[in-house]
Amino acid sequence: MDETSYRYAGNRPVDLTQWATQTTVRIDRAERDADLATLQDLQRRLYAQKQTGVIIVLQGMDTAGKDGLIRHVFSGFNAAGTSVVSFKQPTSVDLQHDFLWRVNQALPARGEIRIFNRSQYEDVLISRVHPEILVGQHLPGIQTVGDVTDKFFNRRYHDLRHYETYLTHQGFVMYKFFLHISQAEQTHRLERRLARPEKNWKFSTSDLKERQYWDDYQTAYAQMLAHTATPKHPWYIIPADDKSTARRIVSAILAQQLGTLDPQYPQVSAAEQAKFKTLLHQLRKGRI
Repeated sequence: MDETSYRYAGNRPVDLTQWATQTTVRIDRAERDADLATLQDLQRRLYAQKQTGVIIVLQGMDTAGKDGLIRHVFSGFNAAGTSVVSFKQPTSVDLQHDFLWRVNQALPARGEIRIFNRSQYEDVLISRVHPEILVGQHLPGIQTVGDVTDKFFNRRYHDLRHYETYLTHQGFVMYKFFLHISQAEQTHRLERRLARPEKNWKFSTSDLKERQYWDDYQTAYAQMLAHTATPKHPWYIIPADDKSTARRIVSAILAQQLGTLDPQYPQVSAAEQAKFKTLLHQLRKGRI
């Protein structure tokens, strides 16, 4: 699969109306299974090597399919080396620190994969739509909504870009996916949550409230993508109206990108191999 059609490296302005939410691309079951098997093998190698920490960022509007993607793509991974963190509304403790503090607490260890269900990029999305939430957070220079200007967000974009560079220097890689759905598809998914009893638990009245700000969120996402995508740290804009296709595209991209890390199982010395050979012989002879 050619991942370049989904790759956005910040080299041009973002108009999300020009990015597809549906695609005619189809990855058959054999390709999907091969990608998942490749990912599982790579995850085992990463965990054994313990050299690189991997962060997978999933962003998207409500109902974009983040939870289902996590369930389908990563369910075969070794739980010892894979985990998920969901970034919700900052707590009072979070707000006593810098905005990247809670993200730093959630980083994986080297050799582990951590999936961020929402992420540090929320801090330039929801606050763009609802700048009033920043008032009262004791931020320097922010006393009223009028103080929340483009200058404030440009500084945060700058910090987010440099945070990724810092993580790279420390041996961590980050893969960023924006699950791009249409408003019509979100309507359909919300209707299902309301109509099907087994889906009711997923529904929140806040989902309907935030729909009123659809256009504002699209603008906020476009600005965030444009300011935080670089050639070395791109975003992948995934057409997500069809959940199955979105999952297959993400798994294919991850299989390609993690493959470039080329993690290897640790090698033992010739002396250790000779020792193991002796121990194996003794074990088979019942001497151990």
